Amino acid sequence: MELMYPNVIKIGIPLLILAVVILHVIPSRGKDDYMGGIRTGAASLVKSLPIYRKIYVRSRILALVNEVFIIAAIIASLFLISRPYKVQTIKTGVQKRDIFLCMDVSYSLYELNYELTDYLEQVVTELKGDRFGITIFNTSSVVFVPMTDDYDYVVMRLEELKEYFTLQKEYYDLVGEDDYISFDNDEDWDKYYDLTARLGYIEAGTLVNNSYRGSSLIGEGLGSCLYSFPSIGDSSRTRVIIFATDNADSAFVKEMPDLGEAVELCKKNEVTVFAIFPSEDAHYYYYNDDDYAGFEQELRDAVEVTGGEFYVQSEDDTVSSIVEEIRSHEAMSVDDIVTEQKTDMPVPGIIVLLISLAGCVISFAFLKGK
Repeated sequence: MELMYPNVIKIGIPLLILAVVILHVIPSRGKDDYMGGIRTGAASLVKSLPIYRKIYVRSRILALVNEVFIIAAIIASLFLISRPYKVQTIKTGVQKRDIFLCMDVSYSLYELNYELTDYLEQVVTELKGDRFGITIFNTSSVVFVPMTDDYDYVVMRLEELKEYFTLQKEYYDLVGEDDYISFDNDEDWDKYYDLTARLGYIEAGTLVNNSYRGSSLIGEGLGSCLYSFPSIGDSSRTRVIIFATDNADSAFVKEMPDLGEAVELCKKNEVTVFAIFPSEDAHYYYYNDDDYAGFEQELRDAVEVTGGEFYVQSEDDTVSSIVEEIRSHEAMSVDDIVTEQKTDMPVPGIIVLLISLAGCVISFAFLKGK
């Protein structure tokens, strides 16, 4: 506890002590003068009476008690005038994280992507102060959700992505691995046309020039996400990309940038990339074992350039556990805003003052014979 005006105490207390000394040491002028009342003779006889001594002692004690209460009340008043306060250090804990979810929406990833978006719905509702955005890519990139702290909107868009990944699964279950599409009945054809029409809502943006540029342009997908951050040079915010991909680059053209160049750009702009790689089972219809190991190692090496981590989805490391580990990572630490706040503390002084005043009233009443 500190005093805002300590000089009040430094000056007031000595003056109070001086006043008490003067009142007790210097005799009152005219103290022995007759002040009225009933005159009596043989005063010494009266003073020797037990009843007189009892009344005298009682009055002196009450006078002393009354004086103590008055002094306490004056000290409490000086204390309140000096304005006691305490200094509180307050950490507001305002989070300044910008998190982009960057998703490779190739059909080989629908299981991972569905689980990821499903869990992130819960995560987004728990965010406070963070901003969140979503980019998706295949041949081309789309900013599906620009960086925002409108969490209800983000959840709504995540629901749309979940529906899209569900449609991808239905499409694969219907068509299979064959490049040539043929059905024996009109019902399957109707379902196929319906699925392609609904899938086209998103794929119109992610498969631009797919026929000659190829698919899963990993480097361009990551680079596009990087430059979707608002004010990319703002170093006051922690910037993170959660990168979901199988790294199965099928580009027919030179990427601008490629994966290696993209992670170097992320490092330069202090953006940390955390990669989530699908389990090997998810590749069973596309790649052999050599492809899987090669894609995994290349992506692992790339994200470590940015200071991030590489995670593989598995029975032990589910999407939920991976996301929680990413959230607690040192690279995502928040910037606490520390402020000092002065809070008045008048309560102790007020309590002493009230007790002292009450004591004065009571002791004075007893002095008057109440």
